[in-house]
Amino acid sequence: MQVWRSLDEVPSDLGPTVVTIGNFDGVHRGHRAVLSRMAADARAQGLKAVSITFDPHPRAVHDPAHPPVLITGVDDRLERLAETGLDGVLLVEYTLDFAMQTPEEFVRNYLVDGLGAAVVVVGRDTKFGRGNAGDVDTLKELGVRLGFAVEVLADAGDTDARGRRWSSTWVRELLDDGKVAEASEVLGCPHRLRGVIVHGDKRGRTIGFPTANLDVSAGMIPRHGVYAGWLTVLDAHGNDRAAHLVGTPMPAAISVGLNYTVGGESLRVEAFVIDADDLDLYDASVAFDLVGWRRPMLDFGSLEALTEALEEDVAWSREALGLPVKG
Repeated sequence: MQVWRSLDEVPSDLGPTVVTIGNFDGVHRGHRAVLSRMAADARAQGLKAVSITFDPHPRAVHDPAHPPVLITGVDDRLERLAETGLDGVLLVEYTLDFAMQTPEEFVRNYLVDGLGAAVVVVGRDTKFGRGNAGDVDTLKELGVRLGFAVEVLADAGDTDARGRRWSSTWVRELLDDGKVAEASEVLGCPHRLRGVIVHGDKRGRTIGFPTANLDVSAGMIPRHGVYAGWLTVLDAHGNDRAAHLVGTPMPAAISVGLNYTVGGESLRVEAFVIDADDLDLYDASVAFDLVGWRRPMLDFGSLEALTEALEEDVAWSREALGLPVKG
């Protein structure tokens, strides 16, 4: 899948295309179902399947005091969009100037001239252009004049066995409750936190549980507590001791929250990598993929009690991740 960060990067001979527009936060199973069908249908017609998405989120620009909590960062959004079979994504930098385009200006500049749209696929509640003045009827009228068809989707994708439709709102609710296994079902993959490993207080190594501290740059922080998950080095950034680990998921017990037992007052996201000795991941970009939630963050009253709890957390994480019991 090609990624274009401006119209200037779009190949002049790209079209004709099938184009859809959306924020696609999380790229959940509803998004995936719609985009995969769109890509397959486009291919059957000899067309390219393309999506327009935005960064930052439009609400963060129009109401910067109340930015939305996003499930995923841009990198993960693009990776998951690529998995649907799209041929390309135009990642638009959303600004107030961009938002001032009239509906017709947006359609001409981006859909017709920019991407060579033969078909535009949108949801029935789509709004676009200055002041959200454009809607599905506007798009159909412009399609007649400018030479593209409009396909309107009743809803974004399928439902689960209970009949609830896949949605980003549902994912956020689950993450707020620490239900990462259920969130993974809606997303179609584990919930991911991304960032860089930074120096912490180094208290963990004094009690036999050295941790990798993540400075989170992307991914919604879920309910505070202890999780089982996987740590994957994405880019060593010059750390030779981490370079050989790039791309290899490592099992971990992960904590998110305040370290009450040692008087912690700031959020920490850290992972104890199971069965790994003397890891040095400082400055590396990594991902924490959360698989299951064990317990809330607690004040155990002493380092001895904390150590016992961590031993139990690691044993539980081994089982949750399907690792062999350590003899």
